[in-house]
Amino acid sequence: QVQLVESGGGLVQAGGSLRLSCAASGSLSRISSMGWERQAPGKQRELVARIILGGGTTNYAGSVKGRFTISRDNAKNTVYLQMNSLKPEDAAVYYCSALTGGNYYWGPGTRVTISS
Repeated sequence: QVQLVESGGGLVQAGGSLRLSCAASGSLSRISSMGWERQAPGKQRELVARIILGGGTTNYAGSVKGRFTISRDNAKNTVYLQMNSLKPEDAAVYYCSALTGGNYYWGPGTRVTISS
């Protein structure tokens, strides 16, 4: 089992920045990759960014590439999502995810609100 807890969401003006954090606990050695997904009202959940823990390879959704950065701190068992140049369309609930073998885990989510 893996437990994930997100933090760092809130209200920010368009053009501003936020950093989301995801603290992981549990069977950490089994996690192969972690990521951030988001879901806006009335829309499907989408993958925003993902990082392979072994080699650090990252990938991003086209809509956030160049603005968002996913990173990890192995010592703190934490993954971050640095979000810059935020746009109104980035407003959503952001969920941290972890993949272990064939199982996915998600945190409860943290809400990001963008004011224009």
